[in-house]
Amino acid sequence: MLKRRGYLQEVRFSDRLPNAIRVGILVLLVLGILLHGYRLGYKLYWHDEVYTTLRSSGYSGQEASEVLFSDRTFTPSDVRQLQRIKPDSTPADTLRSLAAEDPQHPPLYFLMDRVWMQIFGSSVITNRSLAVLFGLLALPAMYYLAMELFSSPFTAWCATLLLAFSPFDILFAQVARQYSLLTLFTILSSWLLLRALRPISRPSLQWGLYVLACAGGLYTHPFFGLSLISQGVYVLARQWGVAPERFVMGSFSKQQRSPFVSYLKAMIVTVLLYAPWLWVILSNFDRALATTSWSQGFPGYEVLLKFWTLSFTALFFDLDFGFDNPLTFLLRIPYLLIIGASCWMLVRRTRPETWGFVLIMLLVPFLLFAVSDIVLQTQRSIVSRYLIPCFPAVQLAAGFWLAEMWSDQRRKARKTLPLGWLLGVLLLLSGSIASILVSAHSETWWNRIPSYFNAEIYHEINATPNAVLVSDEGRDGTNIGDLISLSYGLDETVPMLLLASPSELNLRDAIGGREAFFFRPSGELVANLEAAGLDPEFVDRSAGNLLRATASE
Repeated sequence: MLKRRGYLQEVRFSDRLPNAIRVGILVLLVLGILLHGYRLGYKLYWHDEVYTTLRSSGYSGQEASEVLFSDRTFTPSDVRQLQRIKPDSTPADTLRSLAAEDPQHPPLYFLMDRVWMQIFGSSVITNRSLAVLFGLLALPAMYYLAMELFSSPFTAWCATLLLAFSPFDILFAQVARQYSLLTLFTILSSWLLLRALRPISRPSLQWGLYVLACAGGLYTHPFFGLSLISQGVYVLARQWGVAPERFVMGSFSKQQRSPFVSYLKAMIVTVLLYAPWLWVILSNFDRALATTSWSQGFPGYEVLLKFWTLSFTALFFDLDFGFDNPLTFLLRIPYLLIIGASCWMLVRRTRPETWGFVLIMLLVPFLLFAVSDIVLQTQRSIVSRYLIPCFPAVQLAAGFWLAEMWSDQRRKARKTLPLGWLLGVLLLLSGSIASILVSAHSETWWNRIPSYFNAEIYHEINATPNAVLVSDEGRDGTNIGDLISLSYGLDETVPMLLLASPSELNLRDAIGGREAFFFRPSGELVANLEAAGLDPEFVDRSAGNLLRATASE
């Protein structure tokens, strides 16, 4: 038995590992780190990444619209100038852009990205590397969280490696968005809370660090608040369910007998620190509602179950054969069973203080989304990235399951390398690595909505001689992000004719004799096509979002 290092869980098995396992852990950790940067610049730079760079650069969407939609022809590199830091701009311009047009996205990641761009430039790889850095920093945070819970280095390494090889986490660590930073703060705040709840020197320092992590999480994404709710539920459950003198191990003071009071004080300070941006959200609440209007409409229980299955199993396996293909879901059944078995073993073999923390961390954010979708007839829970506050708990439980399986088989077989456990690990790793590699060699993936078809579009345009891309603000004024996304893949020889609304150009003359591709044209632009005597045909890309026409004599 190892000496207890944390206060939640007594070690149940030996961590004296064979040298082969120690070397294997080191090799896998290095491989997981390398996979975070593998083919980092290959996937298309999609709509949301474009807006990250746009706002970090100091532009607003309105400014970008005025520059682009002006009855002018641009080269793709001209369009990408909006992805470089705006001349004479300051961080205040980034704040104003977010506050006025995107208040539901707090500014921390965007300000950090602006500094990153000033130092390293604004290439695709540079923009994504900041998110990769946060994804890598989450690995030691996961190790320390697992150590705090289970007091077992082997369990901690298992959980850390599951995070390092998670297809979902690598996918979102390779996009220029704030989701890997949200994962980092979710794990870090959980670890700091557990440390603050046990008797250590300078408890005020621990609570102070916890407050900073919580404030950082809220300034990263509003849904970090779900983690704060689950942590509050845990602290309250601990206080109600355990006698005060047993709440912590060892000596305690009167202040330590009421950890929920300490938690409330921490939350009050956190809210005060977040108050400036909370005021921004409330002041621009109508705008925040307008930009999230897509979440209205209940998709049906079958669709919900399918998306929930895809979201949770993507932590281990992420090969997609089509949403309506049964094979997509049949291949994920073993991973659902692993998640269920992990939670069951966690409850059976750990103290309530341990399994309670993990299951509350898993269930509270998920149920808040799922129940609100059912009651309010919305669809937020189908968005996998919104469930990030739940996912570290799944990896913690699965890491404990792997370590316990090792212990059980080693005790029974008394072999250096239990064969059954080794085969299970190889199967788990093969699913993750296969998913990561297939994704890495694909230009687009399921998280690229609404830009999923952009790679096909710019490949088709590039392959067409004498082509021109024509567009305007579109049906709902949201074409900016995807037009800039297309500019990353279009050849420099392909002009981009971007029209004002209403346009004063004669379309037939403006197009000349070129083969014209009209990207997500507004109804007004389609009417102008018909009035100009052009006969456009729909190209089967994303529900008819691309038209093709030739201005022949």
